[in-house]
Amino acid sequence: MYDHLKGTIKKMARVQHATLVDIRRHLHKHPELSFQEFDTAKFIAKTLKSLSIELQEGIANTGIVALIKGKNPDKATVALRADMDALPIQESNDVPYKSQNDGVMHACGHDVHTASLIGVAKLLNDLKEEFEGTIKLIFQPAEEKNPGGAIAMIKEGVLEHPTPASIMGQHVDPSIPVGKVGFVKGTMLGSSDELYITIKGKEGHAASPQHAVDPILIAAHIIVALQQLVSRNCNPVVPSVLSLCQINAGTTTNVIPEVVQIAGTFRTVDEQWREEAHRKMTDLACGVAKAMGGHCELVINQGYPCLNNDLALTQRNIEAARAFLGAAQVVDIELRMWAEDFAYYAQQIPGCFYYLGVQDSAQVINSQLHTPTFNVHEAALELGPGLMAWLALKELGVQVLIALEI
Repeated sequence: MYDHLKGTIKKMARVQHATLVDIRRHLHKHPELSFQEFDTAKFIAKTLKSLSIELQEGIANTGIVALIKGKNPDKATVALRADMDALPIQESNDVPYKSQNDGVMHACGHDVHTASLIGVAKLLNDLKEEFEGTIKLIFQPAEEKNPGGAIAMIKEGVLEHPTPASIMGQHVDPSIPVGKVGFVKGTMLGSSDELYITIKGKEGHAASPQHAVDPILIAAHIIVALQQLVSRNCNPVVPSVLSLCQINAGTTTNVIPEVVQIAGTFRTVDEQWREEAHRKMTDLACGVAKAMGGHCELVINQGYPCLNNDLALTQRNIEAARAFLGAAQVVDIELRMWAEDFAYYAQQIPGCFYYLGVQDSAQVINSQLHTPTFNVHEAALELGPGLMAWLALKELGVQVLIALEI
């Protein structure tokens, strides 16, 4: 059965490729920020309804869940997820589908993720007489903004009625050539926390620093000390990253300001060390400021947890991907310190998140994620939906067999 389906899926994916390119370009042209994806959601819903696909709208405001029911739909359920929000970045690409929303851009490929899942919906809906069970499609808002759309959708019951046995998602990767996909077994991505530091001193004349308390000098000591804290306290085998990315202070050259504000991110893959680091960073920053005559407040906005791929599910997906693409097209990828709120789904049920290559062979399209020149090789819009549909059917077959054994 699967050999027949593999050929059918590949052919169907080729046929719909041009349509998905148009969908992706429409989404790219009209990006929306996290929790503001109202027009995006309307477009997705309209497209799915035109295919007569059952769906529910308005989950976590703009989220959508669609169900593709095969024969015996209650036998087993597998979920697929795509995120659909954009980033606050001004696009600098010179392309016909350049963002029309000033200061907003699909610089992380969520337009590809959404278009791809729409393609999966079309493929599986046309094949629903060929499989048993149900495929749940999750179009999720706000992956880019803490606390994230995944946790909101879970709270509103996205993993219920029906409850999936597993969930899968894909993310574009500009470091992987188009035509290839990458998998990570086990821990794939780090946790992500936002740090907001406010340092208060005493304003004064720059020529008389003895009468002031210089919060900029305090900030400099705190920044260096925090970097040393992470490098000297963390177990060397536990990856951790502390990046302080914003400093705001002062208005002129001859006045010591009263306040300095710093913001950044802390990421790791060990939850125990994460908690310990939060405490140590707070104690250190406040202690340095106090010792230098100032005051410090450190607010840690705890973000996404580590993303841990289920080992058994990931191995099945790797084997299925090799069968669909060929072994040479499936590569092993190292742990990265990116973060993804797909991690919340993977805490609830077995999950597998993998990378979809979007780099062209000439490396003309190879800008990094979250940059104003990011773009993708659109051949990925044939491979992405085809592979995801194939993985879903293979996994659904596994779950149906388990259900029959029970």
